[in-house]
Amino acid sequence: MADFLNCVRVVVKQGFEQRYLDAVEAWVSPKGMRERYLARTGERAFCFVALWDSEDSLVEARPQMIEHLNSVRDLLEELSPELGVTDPVSGPVIHCSNG
Repeated sequence: MADFLNCVRVVVKQGFEQRYLDAVEAWVSPKGMRERYLARTGERAFCFVALWDSEDSLVEARPQMIEHLNSVRDLLEELSPELGVTDPVSGPVIHCSNG
């Protein structure tokens, strides 16, 4: 099975950045999530990226990821009425460069 990535963009409410960072750090990675990264993409904007064993691993972990999102939802700003508080995307890895 091919590797699979997911990315989730969020904006944290003013004054809640450290609570959000602590929650992400404390979260236990679901089965099948090999690596995870959090990038600061703006003053209060972040992008969470995870590498999965497969698309099935990601699908199976959705309930755990939704539970985590629900635990931090009150720390996040609405991005838009259509998106809510997250902008998630995912797909198969088609290119990987090791240097």
